[in-house]
Amino acid sequence: MLTFDGTRRACYAGYVTQAIVNNLAPLLFIVFQTQYHVPYEMLGRLVLLNFAAQLVTDLVVVTVMDRLGYRVPLVLAHVLCVVGLVLLAALPSLLASPYLGLSLAIVVYGIGGGLLEVVVSPVVDALPTPREGKAAAMSLLHSFYCWGQVVVVLVTTLLLAQIGQGDWRAVPLLWAVVPVVNVVFLLRVPLPPTVPDEHRTARGELFTTRAFPVLLVLMLCAGAAELTISQWSSLFAEQALGLPKVGGDLAGPLLFAALMGVGRMAYSRYGETIRLVPALVGCGALATLCYLTAALSNSPVLSLLGCAMCGLAVSLLWPGTFSLAAARFPAGGVAMFAILAMLGDAGAAAGPWLAGVVADASAGGLRAGLLVTTVFPLGVVVTALIYAVAKR
Repeated sequence: MLTFDGTRRACYAGYVTQAIVNNLAPLLFIVFQTQYHVPYEMLGRLVLLNFAAQLVTDLVVVTVMDRLGYRVPLVLAHVLCVVGLVLLAALPSLLASPYLGLSLAIVVYGIGGGLLEVVVSPVVDALPTPREGKAAAMSLLHSFYCWGQVVVVLVTTLLLAQIGQGDWRAVPLLWAVVPVVNVVFLLRVPLPPTVPDEHRTARGELFTTRAFPVLLVLMLCAGAAELTISQWSSLFAEQALGLPKVGGDLAGPLLFAALMGVGRMAYSRYGETIRLVPALVGCGALATLCYLTAALSNSPVLSLLGCAMCGLAVSLLWPGTFSLAAARFPAGGVAMFAILAMLGDAGAAAGPWLAGVVADASAGGLRAGLLVTTVFPLGVVVTALIYAVAKR
C-alpha cells in the first residue's frame, strides 16, 4: 500500500509534466520560425494559446472540482498532456497549415496543464503537514517545475544538436513518456479528501474581502513576470544576442530554470524565518532590475545574466502568492486555487504574447518586448505592498 510520500512524489512528477508542456514549444521556436516561417507575434500567440487554454480550464473546473475529487482530474490532465505532445509531433505534417497543427496540439496539452495547475497545489496543501510548514511544502513542490524545466531544456537542446532540427518530432514523443508513467502511480496513491461544502469558504465570500482581489492582481503579475522571460529567453539568446542554438538554450532558459529552482528550494528549507510579503517585494524589485538589464544592456554577457538572475528573482512569486492565499483563507478549497491559477495563467498568456507583439512592431525586437513587459515585475512590487495593507 502506497503512502502519502508516494502521493507527494506523484505530485512532484505532475509539476515536471507541466514544465514539459509549458517549456517544450518555446525551445522549438527557432525550428518553427525556420521551417514554417512563423513570425514573432504568431510564436507569442502559441504561448497565448497554451495559457489561454489553461485559463479556460481553470474557469470551467472551478465550480465542480471540490465535489469531483482529485483523482479523476489528475489522471485526465496527464492523459491530455500525452495526447497533446503526440499531436505536436504529428499534426504539423498532417494538416495543410502546420501552424494550425501546432495550435491544436498546444490547446490539447494546455487543457491538461490547466488541470495540473488547479489540482496539484491543493493536493499537497491538504496532505498531513504542520500548518507552519505549508509555505515550505508549497515552495518545494513548485521547485520541481523548475527542475523539470532544467531537464527539458538540457535534454531537448542536446537531443536536437544530436539528431538535427529536421527530426524535431522525436522530441515531444520522448517527453510524452513522463506523463504516461505518472498515470500508473496516480491510479494507486492515496489522495486526501477535498474540503467539504459546509467547511469551505464560499467564492462570493472571498471576493468580499479586501485581500483576495489584491492577491488576484498579484498572481496575474507573478505569472507574467515569470513566463515572459522563461518563454522568450531561448530565442532572445539566439537572435538578439547572436548565440548558437545550444549555447543560447544552455545560457538562457537552463540557467533561468536552475536559479528559479535554487530559489524555491532555499525557501522550502529556510522560508519559515522569512516573511512572505517583504520577500515578494524584494523578489519583484530584483526581477524588475533583471528585465531592465536584459532589455537595455549593450553587453551580451550582462543581458544573459539578467535573464538568468530573473529565474532567482521570480522563484517565489507564484508559490508565494499561493501560500499567502492558503494562509489567509485556509478553507478556500480547490476553487480558490483554481481562481488564483486562472489569474496566473492570464498573466502567463498575456506577458509573452505582449512581448512578441512589441518585438514585431518595434525595431528593437525582443529587447523592446522585454522592456515593455517590465511593467509586470514592477506590478508585483506595488501589489505586494498594497496587500500588506489590505490583509489587515
